[in-house]
Parts: sequence; C-alpha cells; structure tokens
Amino acid sequence: MQVCALYRHPIKSHGREAIELVHLIQGQTMPWDRVWAVTHEAAKFDADNPEWASCHNFMIGSRTPGLVGIWAKLDTVNRRVTLTHQDLEPLTFAPDDATDAARFLDWVAPLCPADRAAPTAIVAAPDRGMTDSPYPSVSIMNAASHRAVADALGVKITKERWRGNIWLDDAAAWAEFGWIGRDIKLGSAVLRIREPIERCAVTNTNPITGQRDTATLDILNSAFGHQDFGVYAEIIQSGDIALGDKAEVI
Repeated sequence: MQVCALYRHPIKSHGREAIELVHLIQGQTMPWDRVWAVTHEAAKFDADNPEWASCHNFMIGSRTPGLVGIWAKLDTVNRRVTLTHQDLEPLTFAPDDATDAARFLDWVAPLCPADRAAPTAIVAAPDRGMTDSPYPSVSIMNAASHRAVADALGVKITKERWRGNIWLDDAAAWAEFGWIGRDIKLGSAVLRIREPIERCAVTNTNPITGQRDTATLDILNSAFGHQDFGVYAEIIQSGDIALGDKAEVI
C-alpha cells in the first residue's frame, strides 16, 4: 500500500486543502486540521475556558450543505486562511482576529439556510484539533473502498466528500476494517487504528457545488450492510508522511 493523498481542514466543515507532506506528532491530531471551528446560536461552548466539544456545537455540512463546497488554503506562518467557493468571491482572513472573523461571518452567511441556527463566532481549543472524536484522531481512508461505493452508486464521486486526512491505495476494498486494534506504519510515523467512522448525511453532498446529489448513506447500508467509511487512528509514534510513502500494517 502507499499514501495517495493527504488533506487538512483548517476550519472544521469550512473547506479542505490537499497537501504533499506532513509531520505527525504523537498524541496529537493532524497538524492544522480542524484548528478552528464555527459556533452557532445554539452552541454550548465556553470561550473563556475553551476545550474540545462535539460537532453539534458547530456549523457542519450535514445541517448546512452549502459549506461542503468550500475549499481552503492555509498560511501557517501568519495563521491566515483563504477560502473559495464557486458561488462566492475568495476571502483571505485571520480567524484569530475579531475584525477578520466578522468578515468571515458575512462571507459565509449566503451559504447558511435561514431556517437553521446562524454562525456566531470562530473558536479554537488549545493544542487540539476539533475532530469529531473525543480523543485526538487522524482519519484514514481507503481508495479501493471509495471506488466500491462509486461503482455501487453507478456515478463518479470525488473523494473529498469523505473529509479524510490520509488516503491509501493498493489495498483491498474495506480492508481497513480488519486493521482495527492494529498499528500501521505510514512513512516514518506509526498510528493505531481505533474504530470505523460512522457516516452522516454530509457524505451525500457534492464537495464542488455544495448540493446534495447522491444517496451515499443509502448505498452504504443497502450494498455493504453498514454506514461506515474510513477509520479513526491515533498517532503513537511521531514521524513524516509524504505522498507515495509506503503504508504497512504491523
């Protein structure tokens, strides 16, 4: 097996960025992945004592499909993010700056349905990406499983809809579920596979248009007997991963 794609998502549910290499650190999430998240009017997040919170406290694609059409590019030196969407002008801003955060809220407003809770602020938890799992995780996807879902749907779908961090190729479809409880070496890093990722309605949404265009969840259940895609892993040995690196279950 080999690493065929790497992604980070600087602002949770607000765009993804393809990268070519990454240095993983033991016990942490993927660097710059879900560093920020966007609260809504009903969120229960204590900005004075910030810590990890579940996805229900944030603006997410399953409730606001238009967000899925956002792409991101991160300037790690200056902590600035550029967001693009086919229906909006590009926006470059600093999520940590209150004035810039207000600009972002104005920018994203057209993508948010009027009958849903509106976005209110951009927040962050110290030293912790706001992943969906309560423990610091990295998501690993199998390209063969993606192709199996596309074949069952009978249409082409892009892998970005799964919002994964690390993509592997040259494995059998669904082989990743057999790795649970085992370790996998990717480049010079080692990760422990923890559990499958149960999927939600956001996977039905096109990551280019932000429109729901497939019955991804239905086909997972009907054709494969589960609603899972990809696995969560923990980093147990720091190391570097680059496109083309060997992947080996150990």
